[in-house]
Amino acid sequence: MAEPRFEVRVDPAVHAAYPDYVALVLVAAGVANGPSDAGSEAQLASAEAQLRDSGWQRATDHPHIAAWRAAFSAFGAKPKRYPSSAEALIARVLKGQPLPRINALVDLYNAVSVRHVVPLGGEDADELEGALRHGQVQGGEPFDPRGDGLDVEQVPAGEVVWRDDRGVTCRRWNWRQGRRTRLTGATTRAFFVFDRLDGLTVDELHRAADELSDLLLARWPGSLPRKRPA
Repeated sequence: MAEPRFEVRVDPAVHAAYPDYVALVLVAAGVANGPSDAGSEAQLASAEAQLRDSGWQRATDHPHIAAWRAAFSAFGAKPKRYPSSAEALIARVLKGQPLPRINALVDLYNAVSVRHVVPLGGEDADELEGALRHGQVQGGEPFDPRGDGLDVEQVPAGEVVWRDDRGVTCRRWNWRQGRRTRLTGATTRAFFVFDRLDGLTVDELHRAADELSDLLLARWPGSLPRKRPA
């Protein structure tokens, strides 16, 4: 049986406003997600140790984090209140806190995010409705953070988001994902979004994606991760 189609698009207006932006999406089928275990926790522990040994005192010391702070400010999101996903993880570790242990897939991509200082999110490809799209919203698009329809937010005009035909799947570029497309124990087809701005080279972006691909293949040899430039 042919693999279901996966389509990803970035609005040209995003590239016009942020010419250094590159989105790279890794799609993997045939995974069998499960709880955090010794293997996934080892990856997180390794990433934590590498970061603590880096000599950084603050997440903002890294030029890639600085680029994301500038980008968030440009569309009206205060970066101190709404840090990029990479900054949130790195700041946590540098404050002496462990990375969260969520489930195997989330643990693996969080470890890669910290090691490479790249905003990285993972979602269930089978929960998408239509193409995955990235761009600025017109205003009023729905975001359901809890996934139960009881606390739906209306996204303000100009915010940069990821979305599908049903609504916004991730607010403020890579700040907060919704629960509808989250990776769960039922996930068998996942996608992972790597976001790049200045401060991280395109080669480094691909190395991060290649590392996650290798981790997925080592755990699920039939998953055959594929890169999808956007």
